[in-house]
Amino acid sequence: MTRGSAPRDWDAATYDRVSDPQFEWGLEVLDRLPLRGDETVLDAGCGSGRVTRALLERLPHGRVIAVDAAPAMVAAAREALGEGAEVVEADLVELELAEPVDAVFSSAVFHWVPDHDRLFGRLHAALRPGGRLVAQCGGEGNVERFLAAASEVAGEPPFDEHLAGWTGPWNFRSPESTAARLERAGFEAVECWLERRPAVPPDPRAYLASICLGCHLEQLPSELRDPYVDAVRERLGDPAEIDYVRLNVEARREA
Repeated sequence: MTRGSAPRDWDAATYDRVSDPQFEWGLEVLDRLPLRGDETVLDAGCGSGRVTRALLERLPHGRVIAVDAAPAMVAAAREALGEGAEVVEADLVELELAEPVDAVFSSAVFHWVPDHDRLFGRLHAALRPGGRLVAQCGGEGNVERFLAAASEVAGEPPFDEHLAGWTGPWNFRSPESTAARLERAGFEAVECWLERRPAVPPDPRAYLASICLGCHLEQLPSELRDPYVDAVRERLGDPAEIDYVRLNVEARREA
């Protein structure tokens, strides 16, 4: 998770418990990153550290720098990873590393960052010449049906006073615009593509409250938060499928 325009902290314990879709996607992204085992890798938006632990297992002689902007996520990752990784609290668009890394890995993060030009510039600067960026985030069309349901409920009383017209912080981009931004930042061998990955969370209510509606809930007074989650959950029906569309990214810093 990264701060961008959404400076909220997270319920790291609940996220760690219910984020099986994000964990599975993260492992798939890791499979696209070839590693010898001795590299230094930046985990750009490590969250609670679930996927970071899998990354560490692939680097028996390497090093991981795990960065997140949410204090609760950083605390959870430090507890989960111990001395296995250097965990840093920082906004990715302000990232400064003492030394360049061999690769950048990121999963389920970039759509939280409003300024992708600045983000890709900082990640390019973090890489050594020839270093690779492998990432996935929410892309164009991500959770459109879910957000439509959430907006319908937001437009009804008593929620409309606080949520009507609010569009949220998300930045879901197309492969074409993302590739153009990566190339402007100095990346080469750029590949970007979309992938539909609908998911039915096993604990829908906790998942909605922690992952999907956290920013909505920040806009509401405390007494309306649970009713709003319940109303959106009911509007989704059964099963509570979330219509995810993932944007996959691969690029390399020029050698």
